[in-house]
Amino acid sequence: QVQLVESGGGLVQAGGSLRLSCTASGRTFSYYGMGWFRQAPGKEREFVAAISRSGGSTDFEDSVKGRFTISRDNAKNTVYLQMNSLKPEDTAVYYCAAHRGSSVRIGTNRYDYWGQGTQVTVSS
Repeated sequence: QVQLVESGGGLVQAGGSLRLSCTASGRTFSYYGMGWFRQAPGKEREFVAAISRSGGSTDFEDSVKGRFTISRDNAKNTVYLQMNSLKPEDTAVYYCAAHRGSSVRIGTNRYDYWGQGTQVTVSS
């Protein structure tokens, strides 16, 4: 079992930046691949970014490539999502998720644990 807590959300103007953090407790953090997802009102939850256990592999949804980066610090049990050049369409609740595998995973149904989410609002 692992518990995930997101932080760092907020209100930002278009073009601005935010860094989300997700801190894990419970089992050894380095056992888990990690991902970030988001869900806008009236829409399904969608993949944003993922990182492998070691941090050596990453993947991004096409609309955030070049603007978002994902990283992890296994010593701090934390995964980060750095979001730059934010757009109003990035507005959503952002969720951190973990899976018991070594690879990068994209599908929501491939993750085992989820955080409660943090709201990101980008104003135009």
